[in-house]
Amino acid sequence: MSNLIGKPAPAFELPDQDGGMVDLAGLAGKNVVLYFYPKDMTPGCTTEACDFRDQNSLFAQYDTVVIGVSSDPAARHQKFIEKHQLPFTLLADEKQEAAEKYGVWTLKKNFGKEYMGIERSTFLINKEGIVVKEWRKVRVKGHVEEVLAAVKELS
Repeated sequence: MSNLIGKPAPAFELPDQDGGMVDLAGLAGKNVVLYFYPKDMTPGCTTEACDFRDQNSLFAQYDTVVIGVSSDPAARHQKFIEKHQLPFTLLADEKQEAAEKYGVWTLKKNFGKEYMGIERSTFLINKEGIVVKEWRKVRVKGHVEEVLAAVKELS
């Protein structure tokens, strides 16, 4: 997928961990860190979620909401949030609708097996709903700090 920088963020509406619907358009007026991750409760995804958790108050200071997206069901998200005290919304993209629109539903290879899955990626969307930065094929270590630095530049 070509990059989305400078373009309106692809719209979607997905259920959150409590079964409520979240519409990206409803977040206009705030910066949004939209991060896609492969799976709840796995080591890399847990580290990334906890890094976002630990910096969440700093993101909030910059009028920025953090939203995680994976293809796990809402009930699994709820367990993940409870287990790690995550203060932000997780969305259930079980049909990969958002992942497809953002170009992060890709062919992956692991231990010689090929399968479709979410490529760890983060998108920074400004208050006007424009993608201003994207990170694809994210490495977890140091990533949240990089995203926070980009958010600070928006202010």
